[in-house]
Amino acid sequence: MRRHPLLWKLALLQIAFCLLLTWIIWIWGVSAERRTYFLSAADQQYLADYAQQAEGIWHSQGTPGLARFTEQLAASEGTWVTVLGPTLQSLSNTPLNAENYRQLTFMRQLNWPMSRRLQDELPYVSIPFPGQPEQGQLVLQLPERLLPGGLTPWTHVLSHGVMPTLLAALLGLLIYRHLVLPLNRLRDRADALRADDLDSEAPSPLIERRDELGELAQAFEHMAGRLRQSLNQQRLLLRTLSHELRTPLARLRIAHDSHLPVEQMRQRLDREIDDMQRLLEDTLNLAWMDTERPQLASEPVLVLSVWEALCEDACFESGWPSERLPCLLGLDCCVQVHLDSLAQALENLLRNAIRHSPPGAKVTLSGWREGDAWHLCLSDQGPGVDPQDLASLFVPYQRLKGSIGEGFGLGLAIAQRAVELQQGRLWASNGEPGLCMHMLLPAARPPD
Repeated sequence: MRRHPLLWKLALLQIAFCLLLTWIIWIWGVSAERRTYFLSAADQQYLADYAQQAEGIWHSQGTPGLARFTEQLAASEGTWVTVLGPTLQSLSNTPLNAENYRQLTFMRQLNWPMSRRLQDELPYVSIPFPGQPEQGQLVLQLPERLLPGGLTPWTHVLSHGVMPTLLAALLGLLIYRHLVLPLNRLRDRADALRADDLDSEAPSPLIERRDELGELAQAFEHMAGRLRQSLNQQRLLLRTLSHELRTPLARLRIAHDSHLPVEQMRQRLDREIDDMQRLLEDTLNLAWMDTERPQLASEPVLVLSVWEALCEDACFESGWPSERLPCLLGLDCCVQVHLDSLAQALENLLRNAIRHSPPGAKVTLSGWREGDAWHLCLSDQGPGVDPQDLASLFVPYQRLKGSIGEGFGLGLAIAQRAVELQQGRLWASNGEPGLCMHMLLPAARPPD
């Protein structure tokens, strides 16, 4: 099951945005409500002082004193005032009608929100006696000057319009930086590839991302690498073919214009045609393996059997006795490869070793087990190569200075590609004496 890191990132980002928006609006709303709908501490203390005065007058002067106090307070504040007992009876002899009793059912404490929301009238506030609250309470209709202003339309616009807009803009910026900006860079990369600019590379942070965009950037780079490789191969193919074919064609022209006997001319033509055919076949084979990278079916292959078949042909062609081509591998050396590809690689390595071996020398195939792979070593007794030229042995059309024999420099390159198609490795090292060709191939269980 494929994961979707980018999907989860965007989902978490949206959830965080919603939670942050809810939290900010809630915090803002509560703070604004407390500032605009609740009495300030000074106003609460101001009204509480009235209740303290009323309690003191009740204990010292009784009902007549409370009556005078309430009348004076109502006149000074321009509101309705009374003092009630435990059973909501008037302690100040203030007459209470049905409307007053109805309002008393909606009395509010000092720390409650205050507004005109109920029938657009000022709220009634109950202030218990500070010393003995169970004995009475001062009740008054909140004076107009003390009524909190409440939320203004501009406050609503700020809390429910401006803040969500800013958060949405922040969310859009984060999505742009995390999603849209990388997509723009990938689009620029695609435009560069369309314009044959294969040398530019995608930004490293984009390739290192562990999400869908990182995978897309890696795919772009893989495609660009394949295109660069294909283009370089095409250029090398054209350059090499134009150079390598020019020589046999020139010799054919010379043979055609000469007055050689018919038999000699036929031998010359056959030789040049064979060289050109071999060059074209090897070139096309190498190009096919480099560009197509086929998935070849593998099977358990006994290396000793393949070597014996190759040695038989090599001895017939070169005139070598079989004793000069020993194999130190046993029946336990079994690899999981494509048979024809392994045979082609070993044949090219064997022919190259025979070509560069001095008279009477041997070409030996040995190997040993390394974990889940077999390490094969084909060694000759030739002059070897300069250590700095070891890597150049597998470059197509590369012939080292001072090399002997005929060829186009494709045999080792084809062998390396054939081994790599088996999920293996092929490299070279100098022996004592000669040259050693190392192959690392996946091991298989020997056949019964």
